[in-house]
Amino acid sequence: MRLADERLNVLEHPLIAHKMSIIRDGSTAPSQFRQLVHEVAMLEVYEASRDLATEPVEVETPLRRTVGKRIAGEKLAVVPILRAGMGMLDGVLSAIPSAAVGVLGMERDEQTHQPHEYYAKMPRGIADRTVFLIDPMLATGGSALSAIHYLREQGVCDIRFLVLVAAPEGVRAVLQEDPDVRIWTCALDDGLNEQAYILPGLGDAGGRIFGTL
Repeated sequence: MRLADERLNVLEHPLIAHKMSIIRDGSTAPSQFRQLVHEVAMLEVYEASRDLATEPVEVETPLRRTVGKRIAGEKLAVVPILRAGMGMLDGVLSAIPSAAVGVLGMERDEQTHQPHEYYAKMPRGIADRTVFLIDPMLATGGSALSAIHYLREQGVCDIRFLVLVAAPEGVRAVLQEDPDVRIWTCALDDGLNEQAYILPGLGDAGGRIFGTL
């Protein structure tokens, strides 16, 4: 599989690039790190929602009646992969505050690098919703694929996976396993080290978001 794939969207907006440089910096304080993740997530979901279907709606301005647009059906959901995905949730909801929220708990074994699902809670009607699956890092693709598999079992058809940083290994794994998922990332990095951390990456995203490093 080529990484030049229409299902992979590497965002190159100058604002995103600027904020990502500060996010990557190891000296960035947790409070600033969290705020920047919030801002980047909001910009990212803006890009990932460009092709959502809309329908006309009449609105009354202070001067006259006119016709605007609204998202057809308003059936959107955001599903963060715990725990690091929670750092992106408020940013995504800032852009789409009416979206329903589900959560998926995935824990990676540090020896095998395989994910273990420990919690799942989805909103009603998840099968009929466009789902923005969010997690700061796409490394091996193990947790991502487990989350995607879970959502497919719930009947979800439209899955849009939003990450801050992706490794080529993880991108390949996800797109080879599921031909219909789409990925948005703010950076496509060089690869993984022996501990399956992304290089150059940004370190442990969850630890930096929650200040537990």
